[in-house]
Amino acid sequence: MASLKCLVSVTCQVALLLLLLIALAVQTHMAQAQTSCTSELSNLNVCAPFVVPGATNTNPSADCCGALQSVQHDCLCNTLRIAARLPSQCNLPPLSCGN
Repeated sequence: MASLKCLVSVTCQVALLLLLLIALAVQTHMAQAQTSCTSELSNLNVCAPFVVPGATNTNPSADCCGALQSVQHDCLCNTLRIAARLPSQCNLPPLSCGN
């Protein structure tokens, strides 16, 4: 009976250790993805002259197009979703953009 208790205890310890390692791997992956997304979005600064209100040249440069192409789809979409939620989270009326 004592050997069965020891076996269960070791099995539980191994399972707990495995669970902790998986959680650490997921956390590390998420941190790396967030850092990568932030870097990709920062690279879009080269597009600012083409998208700010009053811009005279609305045709993006090759640098802008390259920066936009390098942004992961999920990174850009999640950022836009978060930005769209900001007004309501700040108790402001929702944005209503024309054409």
